[in-house]
Amino acid sequence: MGRELNRLSATAAARKLAAREITAVGLVSECLERIAEREPTVHAWAHIDVDSALKRARALDAGSASALLHGLPIGVKDLLDTCDMPTSYGSRIYEDHRPVGDASSVAPARAAGAIVIGKTVTTEFATFHPGPTCNPRNPLHTPGGSSSGSGAAVADWMVPLAFGSQTAGSIIRPAAFCGVVGYKPTYGTINRVGAKMISDTLDTLGVLARTVADAGLFVAALSTRRELAIDETIADGPPRIGFCRTYEWNRAHADTMAAFEETGRRLSGVGASVRDVSLPEALAGLAEAQTSIMVSEVAKCLSYEWLVHREDLSSEMITMIEAGLAVTPESYDAAQSLARTGRRLLPQVFSDCDVLIAPSAIGEAPMGIQATGDPLFNRIWTLLRTPCVHVPCALGSRGLPLGVTVVGPIQADRVTLMAANWVQAKIGLADN
Repeated sequence: MGRELNRLSATAAARKLAAREITAVGLVSECLERIAEREPTVHAWAHIDVDSALKRARALDAGSASALLHGLPIGVKDLLDTCDMPTSYGSRIYEDHRPVGDASSVAPARAAGAIVIGKTVTTEFATFHPGPTCNPRNPLHTPGGSSSGSGAAVADWMVPLAFGSQTAGSIIRPAAFCGVVGYKPTYGTINRVGAKMISDTLDTLGVLARTVADAGLFVAALSTRRELAIDETIADGPPRIGFCRTYEWNRAHADTMAAFEETGRRLSGVGASVRDVSLPEALAGLAEAQTSIMVSEVAKCLSYEWLVHREDLSSEMITMIEAGLAVTPESYDAAQSLARTGRRLLPQVFSDCDVLIAPSAIGEAPMGIQATGDPLFNRIWTLLRTPCVHVPCALGSRGLPLGVTVVGPIQADRVTLMAANWVQAKIGLADN
């Protein structure tokens, strides 16, 4: 397929675009060719606008190349409003919805020179009822959710960057299942206006990419934090790593356990300081607390859809809302109290390490696309609001990707990205 520009990392493509070694038209064209070839199998896209993408690329090629994302094709998760494309939030209730403006995350992406190829598939309201997307590594398996289309599009070389969002595990899990990098920044780093809210406490915007540096570049452009655009070359020494199996460790599959332990040995072998770290016993109930908060807030945020369009909700959504309505105020308050306690105790957890490494998923991507897998290992970090970066580093017994989550202290996103970049450079899968 030509020079295969679509396989360039975002940072590499940005350098070549800035130096005029390649054109935005050439890059977008090869991404569109890849989409045309693979979309009938992968089903990553809810909407594609070929003409607008090429028009935008031609305009960018005619101007200067100073913007951070100049000429880079991106996918926008269909949870985020776009002024020129439909936004359905993964629900048939909104299948004809046409927002009048861009989300406050999409607008700066365009201003930074990004080219929106289209809207990537999300699960229903970014929860658990899946769309048609298949895992590009093996179409018989789920790509994860809710950022299913974004994870699949990046993994299948359709675009180098795509938006994700996470309320439980919707960035890290599809990144893990599809074998790409997923970056959930510290809560609030990327503004959420124009994203369909399902949980004010938990909803966090982030990105999916092929390299850690790519992810940092994207989030730097979406926020005011230019320090996140890290140099992909390894400048710092090896990080001090705390190996955190979490209180959910006994739920991990054998492949995950083996890959996780091997990751620790490999990191020690390349110079990292690795020590076991346990979360305080007081935090053993964080996963359950996250679930209670999530379902309760989903029920509140989707009150219009529940009261007016219940017949158009999936059975999974109805079950979730019913569970949320059953959460008592006392239970909700207790869950929020535990979350605040957890955040207060985080400095103690990180006292002797720069970052933690934790499991990203229970196991490889499950067979079938009728469900998106369990976000168990992601729930606590979403609730604690820490920056998280998934790094693919192994293959399971079915040949599907496995990896680890690099977790940093709240607002220590650059430190987290630098450590994750080091991990990816040392032990990451070769094709990412």
